[in-house]
Order: sequence, then C-alpha cells, then structure tokens
Amino acid sequence: MKIGDKVRFLFDTGGGKIAAIKGNIVMVEDEDGFQIPTPINEVVVEAGQDSYSTANMVAAMQKAEKKSHAVKPDGRSMKAMLNEGMDDISVEEDDDDPAMKDMTFRKPVEERKGGNMLNAFLAFVPVDIKEVTNTQFETYLVNDSNYYLQYVYASAENNSWVVRAQGVLEPNTKEFIEEFTQREVNGLSRVSIQMTAFKKDKPYTLKQPVNIQIRIDQVKFYKLHVFTPNDFFEQPSLLYPIVEDDRVARSIDISADKMKEEMYRQDDGENAAVTRQEVRQGFENALVIDLHAENLLDNLGGMSSADILNYQLDHFRKVMKEHRHEKGKKIVFIHGKGEGVLRHALIHELNYRYKPCTYQDASFQEYGYGATQVTIK
Repeated sequence: MKIGDKVRFLFDTGGGKIAAIKGNIVMVEDEDGFQIPTPINEVVVEAGQDSYSTANMVAAMQKAEKKSHAVKPDGRSMKAMLNEGMDDISVEEDDDDPAMKDMTFRKPVEERKGGNMLNAFLAFVPVDIKEVTNTQFETYLVNDSNYYLQYVYASAENNSWVVRAQGVLEPNTKEFIEEFTQREVNGLSRVSIQMTAFKKDKPYTLKQPVNIQIRIDQVKFYKLHVFTPNDFFEQPSLLYPIVEDDRVARSIDISADKMKEEMYRQDDGENAAVTRQEVRQGFENALVIDLHAENLLDNLGGMSSADILNYQLDHFRKVMKEHRHEKGKKIVFIHGKGEGVLRHALIHELNYRYKPCTYQDASFQEYGYGATQVTIK
C-alpha cells in the first residue's frame, strides 16, 4: 500500500486515494478533496491495481498488526487512536460538549426570617483567650443580615487612611480580615468602615450607605473581661457595632479638642460656666501617659524584662519631674493589668520617691483596668 493507491473502507461505504501515510494512519482523499484519517487495517486496495493482489493486501495487513504502534482494542476511544502518530494534524474540539464547560451553577442564598434589617459588626478574636496579654488577635467582619455588603476597611495613618481589606461580604456570614499582634494594636487606634448593602437577582429595599470611624481602645486588648461570649464565635470576642437594626453606629472618633470646642459653643449662663470649668479640669489638667513597652520603644529586640521595666520607670520619673511644680495636676499612667509588676513598681516609687503626691485607680469607664491616676501635691 503506497501513496496514490485507490482504496475503499472496510466498515463504511466509499473510499478514495491515499494522500499520505503516517504510522498506522492513512489519509484517504475523497472525490471532493477532503482527507479522512483512517486506520490502515480498515482500508483495502481496490482490485485491479498491479502492485497489490489480494495476497499482498493480506500480507500488508498482517505486517501492520505486528508493528509496535498497531491499533489494539485497549479501551481507548477512536479519537485517541486517531491522534496516535498525528501530532501535526489538528483535530477540532466540540465546543458544544457540556462536559467541557466550566460549572457556573451556584446555590441560591438562603435568607432567614428577620434578616432584612442590617446588622454588622467588627470583631476581634484572641487566638488563645487564656494568654490574652501575649496572644495574637484575628479581625473579622460579621454580616448578620440577608444583604450582600460591599465594604472597605481602613486604618488611620497620620492624616491619611490605608486600606487594610476590601471586598463583598455574603449574607449571614463572617469573613476573616487579618491577624495582628499586641505590638501592632497601636496601628489600629482609629479605623474606618464603609459599606453598601444590596441583593442579587431579586428586588430589595434600599439601605443607607454606612461610613463610620471607630476609635479602638488599645488597653482593652490587655483585659480578659472585655472579650465576651456571643452568637458569632465559639470563643469570647470583642465586638464593635457597625450597624444595628438599620441604625448606623455613631462614629466614636471624637478627640478631646473637638469635644471641648463643641462644649464651648453652648450659650452663656451658669450651666455653661460650670461646663467650661469641668472641661478645663478634664482635658487640660489630665495628662495620659501610656507606659506599655511597645508604645515607648520601636524595637524590643535584645532587651530583657528587667531592661524594659527600668526603661518604663525612667519614663515615669521623667514625666513626674516635668510636672512636679504643677500642683493639682492629674496624670494617668496606663500600665496594663498583666501580672501587676509595673503597677507595683509605680506604687513603690510613689510611696518612697513622691510621698507628697496622691494616687488612686483611674476611671474604669475611661481607661478600663490597668491605669493609675496621680495627683501632684
């Protein structure tokens, strides 16, 4: 069997002329000029051609069967057998084959009763609640509603904002945002959350866009009792409301200067005078000093616990020296609860080095546990 021989198909009608031979495949060209790839053992040379008698045809077929690349009934599809030895022949794929298409089906979102009112929270979850002063924390956004929430979560950096996460929060789900250490809490002192609510593939009631700023109290991350049980996490967590029952939480990023400015805008009168006096005492006389090591030092590497404690005490003494002549001055030192080592050291200093001064636990409402207020005498 050679190029130019006329052949016919064994298992089908028709035939043609051999245009090419590639291994076990012959290209049979029909009357219209189309070349049909066909296994060599499925065609026979038409009678009357001198080079190939019936005996020669049978011998050629037997020889082809003995070749290592002969087509065998090994379970392969016809497409696989035709592709053997035809690397340079392109075979069109069936684009309409459903098995070749990507799966795009998604289960519809299940809505719950009462979920059409927006409820969303910013959550901080300690990795190890038993070691709250040393553990890492995870940040989550919680969507407790039937709406999708497109969100942007950012933190303040000087006078600018830096995006920490953005995306779409699916209905009735919570989404992990990031993990941070105690030392990185200072970078979260002020965060911003912007949200837009919508539903997919169904009518819905428009909701007001959410745009709030939250002041994160770093001291809380040292206190076990502020992490409470809730419906969203298996372990106690610290939750900040973003929106509750369609009511957007008030931004609590209000500085002392702004609060004082608002108070001074009141009308003149006896009550206003009292208010102004309280403002001066509350904001001008009260000095807040955070003695946490990560707030005082950029790098704690190579420092022992004793080195850190001495540095904190030196800072305490420096502040006391600067204000020693300001009688009546109130200074709040935030030292954290922890094991109480720093607090005991401060009390010792006050009892022996600064005897005229008085001290007491600072306001729990303002500073939580772990702060001492000193009054200069």
